[in-house]
Amino acid sequence: MEIVLVRVDDRLIHGQVVEGWLKTIGINHIVVISDAVAADKMQQILLSMAVPRNINVTNFSVEEGASKLKGEGFGKERLLLLLSNPTDVLRLLKLGLKLTSVNVGGMHFAQGKRQILRNVSVDEQDVKAFREIAAMGVPLEGRVLPSDEMVNVIDVINRELKKEDAPGEQ
Repeated sequence: MEIVLVRVDDRLIHGQVVEGWLKTIGINHIVVISDAVAADKMQQILLSMAVPRNINVTNFSVEEGASKLKGEGFGKERLLLLLSNPTDVLRLLKLGLKLTSVNVGGMHFAQGKRQILRNVSVDEQDVKAFREIAAMGVPLEGRVLPSDEMVNVIDVINRELKKEDAPGEQ
């Protein structure tokens, strides 16, 4: 098993993932790690319908995902791990799963969040989780598609928070 990409994207499986990432990085198995999706059979069916037939989709809760991914159950599969938020990534790491990097591709704006990148809005819980992930030595790259320029999410968070702390400076 090779974890080719770990992606935070609150929409999980959608066109950017299928058309942009799958074809570029040669994935044959998507693992959705979400407590909510793992408990919702209808959402699992809908997500599996969004991918080509030659791509396997598996859904796990965070705890089950950490356990299964640390085991030998995926053989020679090339995996894309999809999570909807950075807190779940942090939980995976704390459960002992080793990750080499995390792609932050889509976290949409909502009440209480602030936009830091074109497709990434965060709240305090997200910022805290990202900082803990980075402190564990896992790089956080922000980009929507493989062809986009990679940016360091922690650098962006630090820069944007500094702007908020000094509102007169631009």
